[in-house]
Amino acid sequence: MNRAVPARTASRRPERRAGLASRCRGLDLLATGIVILTAQDQVAYINPAAEQLFGLAGRFATGRPIDRLSEGLESLRPTLSQARANAFGDKRVDLNLPRPGRDPLDLLVTVVVLDELDGMLLLECQETDIRLRAAREERLQSLAQENRDLLRNLAHEVKNPLGGIRGAAQLLGLEVETDSQRECAAIIVKEADRLQKLVDRLLAPHRLPLHIGPLNLHEVCERVRALILAEFSPGLEVMRDYDTSLPDMLGDREQLIQAVLNLARNAAQALQGKGRIELQTRIARQVTLLRQRHKLALELHVIDNGPGIPAQMQERIFLPLVSGREGGTGLGLTLAHSYVQHHGGIVDCDSRPGRTDFRILLPLEPPATGC
Repeated sequence: MNRAVPARTASRRPERRAGLASRCRGLDLLATGIVILTAQDQVAYINPAAEQLFGLAGRFATGRPIDRLSEGLESLRPTLSQARANAFGDKRVDLNLPRPGRDPLDLLVTVVVLDELDGMLLLECQETDIRLRAAREERLQSLAQENRDLLRNLAHEVKNPLGGIRGAAQLLGLEVETDSQRECAAIIVKEADRLQKLVDRLLAPHRLPLHIGPLNLHEVCERVRALILAEFSPGLEVMRDYDTSLPDMLGDREQLIQAVLNLARNAAQALQGKGRIELQTRIARQVTLLRQRHKLALELHVIDNGPGIPAQMQERIFLPLVSGREGGTGLGLTLAHSYVQHHGGIVDCDSRPGRTDFRILLPLEPPATGC
């Protein structure tokens, strides 16, 4: 004989879930994956970052056992039992979770006892390589800024005496009598002009204000593609792989064209004008850029099939005056990094022989004051 469930008991669970969802609303903005479990190890709450991490929408995860998120999470159950037995307040566990058809997921899970909610636990889930990438990006940002500040100060110090040297060389060229002496004076003027251009390029990112307006990232890509093909045809092939659902963004069209052009030209020069470059666009969801969380961001890849970047150079390629090419100034990638950073975005690189991938991540709107 079936027994009817009292109305008060039947309604208590939805009310409790609604109350928990309201209390956890602030966790939706975190870049870290958060899962809250009931006393029965069922998912009571999962934030968007954790949904992306496990590839499962919250409406399908809520109310399900923890191992429905990932088969490897079953190994957490002894730790969860210890937590409920008050063996610890919080504990970190490294896991390697299998993913069919994909590389395994290396995960650091912190189990936290929620004292105010009897039997409920909070799991903080961080992908190990993402944590390492974030720490590396922060370290490189700081190092790049220190180098830019040093070089900017040096450029200011060089600028004034350089003008004096050029002026003196011009006067000297008018007063000397022999052709060889005039040629020497002309060389001084020419080299002073070359140094002046280098100084101007070092100072350029700090002088140029952002001219913000609506733009489509594919227009930027098409402009860069046309310029690269004009410069390096016929040996170079520039492929397109665009996500046509990309929304428009707000940004400085000229600065973004220059940033992407510098990356594409760097790739073409590494290929010595013979090979393949691919421009690829995608939507990125729930990403953190320069410590700011964004629900949506635009992702642009500049991929080439060249020889790759030596491992010892990969952490320094965005620093000023670092170049792996004979005769290179080492400013192209630095300027690209600066222009993207002005928009609140990041640039990173993954390189191995046969494939180098420069990835730009951009928010839909740049910071109000720039970066």
